[in-house]
Amino acid sequence: MTSKPAAQSHWNLDEVVAGLREQRARWREARHRSLDSGGREFPARDVMQTIMDQLCGALFPMRLGPAELRAESEDYYVGHTLDTALNALYNQVQLELSYTARQQGRDVAEVPQQARDITDAFAAYLPIARGLLDTDVEAAYEGDPAARSVDEVLLCYPGVMAVIYHRLAHKLYRLEAPLLARIIAELSHSATGIDIHPGAQIGSRFFIDHGTGVVIGETAVIGDHVRLYQAVTLGAKRFAAAEDGSLIKGQPRHPIVEDDVVIYAGATILGRVTIGKGSSIGGNVWLTRSVPPGSNITQAQSEQHSPSASPPPGF
Repeated sequence: MTSKPAAQSHWNLDEVVAGLREQRARWREARHRSLDSGGREFPARDVMQTIMDQLCGALFPMRLGPAELRAESEDYYVGHTLDTALNALYNQVQLELSYTARQQGRDVAEVPQQARDITDAFAAYLPIARGLLDTDVEAAYEGDPAARSVDEVLLCYPGVMAVIYHRLAHKLYRLEAPLLARIIAELSHSATGIDIHPGAQIGSRFFIDHGTGVVIGETAVIGDHVRLYQAVTLGAKRFAAAEDGSLIKGQPRHPIVEDDVVIYAGATILGRVTIGKGSSIGGNVWLTRSVPPGSNITQAQSEQHSPSASPPPGF
């Protein structure tokens, strides 16, 4: 039997590879970057997705864990899964901290201990996260007459899944692992169509109904027992700029939504405004002003108070 000749490429791959190498070198040189570490510099999206799948299973083992899991082995599964997930998370935290230290010209010697401290604090938060998420699941069940059980909303509702991801991403954000937090948020965004920046502060019993197109900005503050419907935006009205024209980052620029507020589909609320406790914001309302507690804002009322030419939203 004669062997077949190896397949030859018809795509001029040597030239393509060389061209890509040249472009990478040019990009790194312009930004004073190198690959001195010899390995990967950044956390990996696929690794973070695996970690999130494991964390969701550990938080809700009999519903989001493996199909073959039995109650008698629940604790063993949770412990084993968390050990795997947290060790992987520790490695990803190290990558982020090492990259940040190099960019800032700091010594990376302290990174392993810093990564361990962050991972320890994150692990300790998981029981608290489960308690918060139980209130979110209950709010979704109680707030939707179509829901037949709390199990249904946990297994099926994209709004609930987005909140699970956000609770975990927000903790990492607060622990100063913002890149990992943002990766988790974007994994959720890709899967659910719901875009919640990990910096957003969200109280208990939070429910996003339907969910597609919801946007919640970095500095938004949301109280307890708040319900949003699809295509709601809690965005920024404008961005402050420095003298050189660069955007000033981190300043409060998104709405504050107090307790017991309902915001209906398509509403857009922009800027550091406050939606008072117990208010109801109607569908398709465009709002750039604060409203007092107990307000009931409709589209017609919003138009009466809006300027004739409103600036485009920023997120």
